[in-house]
Amino acid sequence: MQANELSADDLKLTSAAQQKMAELLGTVDGDIAGIRIYSQAGGCSGMSFGMTFSERLEEHDLVRDNEGVNLIVAPDTIELLRGAEIDYVDNGDGSPSFVFNNVPEPESAGGCGTCPSSQGGGCS
Repeated sequence: MQANELSADDLKLTSAAQQKMAELLGTVDGDIAGIRIYSQAGGCSGMSFGMTFSERLEEHDLVRDNEGVNLIVAPDTIELLRGAEIDYVDNGDGSPSFVFNNVPEPESAGGCGTCPSSQGGGCS
């Protein structure tokens, strides 16, 4: 299946993130098309983003080969992440993680409808 190309400006990947993704891909048995970046509704905290191994490409997926690591993103997800950067952070505290930096602010707040954003509270 022919996928559309994802540009480096659409979604950036730090060298630490690229190295860790390549390391993780090396531990997987079987055919993996790449690492899929996905989004899901997060209620009052807005959208949340994650990653998973993907065995196949979908018809409208956007793909970028980043030094042997294929990043795969659906068109609706890239609209939420365009211009963001994925980094891998290990502060030595036992909980290293991938982080999404510079995620654009959504045009609408969404959420549960009772989030007092000016007061810093959660949903009631």
